[in-house]
Amino acid sequence: MAEPLGIAGSGAIACGLARAASGLYDVLLWARTDGSAERACERVEDAARVVTDLEELAGCPVVVEAIAEDVAAKRALYERLEEVLAEDALIATTTSSLSVGTLAAASGRPERFAAVHVFNPVEKMKLVELAFPEQASADTRRRFRALCESLGKTPVEVPDVAGFVVNRLLFPYLFDAVRLQERDGLDPDTVDTCMMLGVGHPMGPLALLDYVGLDVAAAIGESIGAEVPDRVRELIADGRLGRKSGAGFYEYR
Repeated sequence: MAEPLGIAGSGAIACGLARAASGLYDVLLWARTDGSAERACERVEDAARVVTDLEELAGCPVVVEAIAEDVAAKRALYERLEEVLAEDALIATTTSSLSVGTLAAASGRPERFAAVHVFNPVEKMKLVELAFPEQASADTRRRFRALCESLGKTPVEVPDVAGFVVNRLLFPYLFDAVRLQERDGLDPDTVDTCMMLGVGHPMGPLALLDYVGLDVAAAIGESIGAEVPDRVRELIADGRLGRKSGAGFYEYR
């Protein structure tokens, strides 16, 4: 029987991770509410068993937390997990912008903690940025690298800095594209086509911002100290968050 893998969360990353682990692990995905669970069931289909009782994760040797980028919310979840999980269970977070050291301390088990930053869509993206608190044991580091490799990913250990490597380099570029488009009155498709055909990027910067979610992009920008363009904030204020809301730089309705 496959080893259980717990995933705490029901958003795009959590569901993508569940699908990526399907067939390799007995995946249990925890959703906070019945409504979230129903939506998660539609997204993961047969890739995971979706539960709303956190105690269902009690037998998992590894639990990956993939909830909102909010320290208080994550701390509250870790406190509940501490009451449920075995003493030697590992906890990971999919954060890309919060301090791994801070989250590790909040988990109550920093020696058995890691950041496993997977990229969306999880099934297709090969990179995992792997970051550890100073207290992480050698066994913890080994086991998380092995987990990533078992999913067909390439783990790259990165320092515990906001945005790690990819987002620290990516988001200033994305925001520069927004400023260029605004300043020169360019159509979004013009900017994106130039970067796709001229640089070989699979997706243009404005389409990528829509894919990530403009609210998420703004939060990441703030966390790494990148200036968020006014245009991005205007779109957020108008409820145009990108693909998930049906409109952003592009229309998706």
